[in-house]
Amino acid sequence: MAASTSGVARLSLAASGSSLLSPSVASVSSSSSSCKRTCPLCCSTFPSSSSPDATSHSAKAAFLRGLDGFNGLRRLVSYPGARQSSAGPSAAAFDQIAIERQIEQLPALQWGRRGVVTCQAGMKLVFTSSEVAPWSKTGGLGDVLGGLPPALAARGHRVMTVSPRYDQYKDAWDTEVTAEVKMGDQVETVRFFHCHKRGVDRVFVDHPCFLAKVWGKTGAKIYGETTGVDYTDNQLRFSLFSQAAIEAARVLNLNNNPYFQGPYGEDVIFIANDWHSALLPCYLRSVYRPRGEFMDAKVAFCVHNIAYQGRFPPGDFDILNLGEELRPSFNFWDGYEKPVVGAKINWMKAGFEESDMLLTVSPNYAAELVSGDDKGVELNDVVERKGITGIVNGMDVQEWDPSSDRYLDINYDISNVLEVKPGLKELLQAEVGLPVRADIPLFAFIGRLEEQKGSDLLCAAVPELMQEDLQLVVLGTGKKKFETELESLENEFPDKFRAVCKFNVPLAHLITAGADFMVVPSRFEPCGLIQLHAMRYGTVPIVAATGGLVDTVREGITGFRMGSSAFNVRCDRIDPADVTKVVAGVKKASKVYGTPALESMILAGMAQDLSWKEPARKWEEALLKLQVVNTKPGIDAEEIAPKALENIATP
Repeated sequence: MAASTSGVARLSLAASGSSLLSPSVASVSSSSSSCKRTCPLCCSTFPSSSSPDATSHSAKAAFLRGLDGFNGLRRLVSYPGARQSSAGPSAAAFDQIAIERQIEQLPALQWGRRGVVTCQAGMKLVFTSSEVAPWSKTGGLGDVLGGLPPALAARGHRVMTVSPRYDQYKDAWDTEVTAEVKMGDQVETVRFFHCHKRGVDRVFVDHPCFLAKVWGKTGAKIYGETTGVDYTDNQLRFSLFSQAAIEAARVLNLNNNPYFQGPYGEDVIFIANDWHSALLPCYLRSVYRPRGEFMDAKVAFCVHNIAYQGRFPPGDFDILNLGEELRPSFNFWDGYEKPVVGAKINWMKAGFEESDMLLTVSPNYAAELVSGDDKGVELNDVVERKGITGIVNGMDVQEWDPSSDRYLDINYDISNVLEVKPGLKELLQAEVGLPVRADIPLFAFIGRLEEQKGSDLLCAAVPELMQEDLQLVVLGTGKKKFETELESLENEFPDKFRAVCKFNVPLAHLITAGADFMVVPSRFEPCGLIQLHAMRYGTVPIVAATGGLVDTVREGITGFRMGSSAFNVRCDRIDPADVTKVVAGVKKASKVYGTPALESMILAGMAQDLSWKEPARKWEEALLKLQVVNTKPGIDAEEIAPKALENIATP
């Protein structure tokens, strides 16, 4: 396709036909006409019958006809003794018209052909983070830095991410560009490695302090040699990193994009993420601006988990090479007994104070951060004074796509999920060694085995849950005490309970596709990702009423909540009331198993657009409020797919 007449975007259509789950490009005109018929279920525009995608249109029409009557999961209602709709909520509550109206209110998933867009518009954005997937990741922070930047690049913005080079990444090339920064009382040289993927400049800061070993395959050790035990020099490591990230915008001459040439310059927007990047606005104020540099730059600070703040002894401020004018921003009184009550410096507090804008990963989590000391973790007053915007995260809809998932023996989408999913359930039961039974619901938990994720609450609930006619499979790694407890529960309930305490990506995908329900009993959850994966795969989530779980799961439509209020955030005790909420949530979900209600929830979950497209638009809207010179709104376009030509690493 030729470039658009405005010169803003160029679109090249993929050679293959459309996928049922692929969004269409709405903002780029096509030389061929297309009809505007709209799917009444998903509010989706289909191609005309004369288009190459006419066959997929007829398939979708057949799928819509098949929804009439909501006859339930085909295989779930075929076995003897299956529970009918009377076992759950009244059938009147799930009439077809009401369900269609509810689903129409969800963000619609457009069906069409994917494109690759290269744009010339927008802002210059530099994300700084200790993690960026797939190169480095311990949780949701890495996922956000992997997914949000390409979505913003698709909107026409020039986007860079800067993270440490923890390993010898084979797709990141040595730019041979260096910079000198202060690290304690030494001047250190950092080197920049780079690759250009999905429209984003991925920059990695190379320094020996980020490598567990210098020679050979290093194996990333991001925060410490073992989980929960930080390196003693983390302050020096991330002080160096914050300065290097600023230098990357100033000195790197990047020319991968034909529309964007040379360094990013000084009229940029930095997006610092969590405490590891919190010194960036401090160095801008104390070091660079007194020299007349980055006078037009602004900083947005995104908090992904306020529980990790970077609290250190007050004397450590002196090793950061910052002016005394910054000390008040760091000063903090730590009220927690672990490790010790008293005066501290707080990196995250300083980042909040010195940044121009605060953001977080869901609206409900933003509200929780100002609700009190327990959920604001003693920074609630600062957050309330500065103000904060919550934007729900998206997810990687290419890696997590049931229509092309390489880990599944049978692929599926919204048009055939009701037929395929029961077969995947049988495969999952056989894989983990549970009795293959279609007549009972299969629940799952995937996550870290730690208190934040509610692992202790789930373990405490298992004995009572095992009195019900159901199965439960747990996949995760973490604290050894939970692994031991799960092993004991498996021995006690061999026909109903399985625990796989190891990292297993193929099994995670099979569980997400094959389970009937996904249990997410988090004490607190800034946004959450597992519930998005579950809905994408037609697995109904049962979630705690906290954080982003509230924003992403609609009670009775796309999932269930465990009560109307959040769990106790204290991780050093188990509140019996919270265990009761877990049990009640699972029992509530069990009642809709084998009924039309479950079918409607599966379809409603899969009908949503859970990609980064809408979150990126909201991020753009927020960042434009900073009014950095020369910034402009982007365009509505499609991000580069992971296997597009732009993904090839080039020196």
